[in-house]
Amino acid sequence: MGFSAVSVIRGPGEIAGMVVQVTKRIFTKPFQTREFIEQAWFITSVTLMPTILVSIPFGAVISLQVGNLTGQLGAQSFAGATAVLAVVREAAPIAAALIIAGAAGSAICSDLGARKIREEIDAMEVLGIDPLERLVAPRVVATVFVSVMIIGIVITAGIGGGYFFTVIIQGGSAGAFLSSFTALASLSDLYIAIVKAAIFGWLAAIVGAYKGLQAGGGASGVGRAVNEAVIIAFMLLFFINAVITAIYFQVVPQAGV
Repeated sequence: MGFSAVSVIRGPGEIAGMVVQVTKRIFTKPFQTREFIEQAWFITSVTLMPTILVSIPFGAVISLQVGNLTGQLGAQSFAGATAVLAVVREAAPIAAALIIAGAAGSAICSDLGARKIREEIDAMEVLGIDPLERLVAPRVVATVFVSVMIIGIVITAGIGGGYFFTVIIQGGSAGAFLSSFTALASLSDLYIAIVKAAIFGWLAAIVGAYKGLQAGGGASGVGRAVNEAVIIAFMLLFFINAVITAIYFQVVPQAGV
């Protein structure tokens, strides 16, 4: 099932409907704890290494750019504060979104798509088993859980990379780097990053599940569904990130130097 005018119009409504249905089943139906644990381990296995490999250069690039900028402005002592602010506020949620949508979302889509073309989903419905309750809801909760864990890894690696490149490579002051942490950043920045990660995981899992359950046409259909799921998740997550950031800047007062 490829992109068409009808799918472009119908798709967002169906995804929104699935968001409501899955969320309702998470809180009102008996939760599948065993499936949650298995899926959390599976999602961790497919996202942990990409997280580590992405977060280190991500933090390094940000630290190099911020270090050069603060050096040009004569504010080298605030290199740590600006690097932490950039990593916590934007870099970590964006990296988490890319990893979750690209790795976890595609894995969920391919798994459910394979079950769909093997007619396992139809067999479950015939037996009176709700696929959203049995398969989708545990995967969504597992993805949210792993997303929050992932953003902690990204923040830690980003700050560590920032310290290495600011202090060791660029010869900055370790004391100034560490003492300036709270000059611009605050706990509210960490909280909003965690909220972003949870929302990104929630939406990426639902988009992946939706495209997987809509897959058809054999193995090639599953491949197309995975591609579409990743593209839709990327666009949706970047849009949601912009909206949350804009609201955050309007609601939470920003610290000054």
